[in-house]
Amino acid sequence: MKKHSDLFRRGWRWLAAFTLTTAALVAHAAAPTAYTVTAPDGVPISVQEWGDPQGIPIVLVHGLLGSHLSWQAQTEDPALRRFRLITFDLRGHGLSGKPDRPGAYSDGRRWADDLAAVLAATGVDQPVLVGWSLGAAVITNYLAAYGDAQIGGAVYVGAVIELDPAQIVPHPDVYRGMAATDLRTRLDAMREFLSLCFASPPDPAVFQRLLANAAMASETMQRAVHKMTIDASAGLGNMTRPLLLIYGARDALVEHGASLERAMALNPSATQAIYATSGHAPFMEESERFGRDLAAFVESVRSH
Repeated sequence: MKKHSDLFRRGWRWLAAFTLTTAALVAHAAAPTAYTVTAPDGVPISVQEWGDPQGIPIVLVHGLLGSHLSWQAQTEDPALRRFRLITFDLRGHGLSGKPDRPGAYSDGRRWADDLAAVLAATGVDQPVLVGWSLGAAVITNYLAAYGDAQIGGAVYVGAVIELDPAQIVPHPDVYRGMAATDLRTRLDAMREFLSLCFASPPDPAVFQRLLANAAMASETMQRAVHKMTIDASAGLGNMTRPLLLIYGARDALVEHGASLERAMALNPSATQAIYATSGHAPFMEESERFGRDLAAFVESVRSH
């Protein structure tokens, strides 16, 4: 009996050690390589890398009030681990610099220069750029300023094509509240804005993390970003690389029909996909499908 008891205890110790080691390896695998890149106007940009360093590069650009944490489903997606995933926090967001000058945010070229600085620092070859919401506008301004010779293609998700009232669902109270000086008003508006991002709400812990992340965003940025210049004609209009447009059919922030119409008018060769059950964040709400679609797009771009 004692012999069996000793074996039992040793077995449990081995299992516990194995579990702890496995958990440590998983945690290590999930941790990004993080560093800082300096934009041309001196703003520090926080960059993170995930996945296979030798894989095809994908650069993920988050939207308003987000950060690299917006892409958690993608950085943890087994279907995407073979790629080199690069995220960064936009100026005024997350761990990046937050200049206190309205012009640092209203001038769309500043955001384009940030993306160019990240691409240069990472040394990527023909990456696929993925932009969510405002992040798509950042890519558009990059294309307008730098052209598309250095990229393989782009995926726009819930994209802001232009800051045109016909393309944006009106929520004046929410946006006014986000620019308020009163802290409670601003935080309540942020929570409402995040709620509008989803037709199917994420796990409460994820939502709370996103809300805390939103609270880190620059007040100056929130007051100035609605004036951000977007040169869609020069950007999307002159783009020759493959472009995939993904929208949620239940988007409560962007008028997906009008946005798609405008994007296709500028770039008739683009392809499109509508996620029937998603709102403004298809990559979170239907993350498995998004992972498959993104992987297929990247591979198709590299096969040509």
